[in-house]
Amino acid sequence: MTETHEARLGRLKTRSMWRGIREMDLILRDFSTRELTALTPDDLDLYESLLAENDHDFLAWITGTAEPPARLAPLVARIRERAVGLTRPD
Repeated sequence: MTETHEARLGRLKTRSMWRGIREMDLILRDFSTRELTALTPDDLDLYESLLAENDHDFLAWITGTAEPPARLAPLVARIRERAVGLTRPD
């Protein structure tokens, strides 16, 4: 059975909120709440592959202490922009 778009968004939002590193939980909870529905299907594919990455690597990419893989760089930059000034969940 094929997953509906709404079901996919719900699954990705849930995976965004329960990462294992609190900082990533906060950053991705905010991003998924505000931006997930605006992503194209191709961007959703990239976002899903990004969620499969190691949290420590992902956090380093978001904080700018390491460079993300080129294919993920635009999406990481978008998440990083959204995370600037984020101090607590809404």
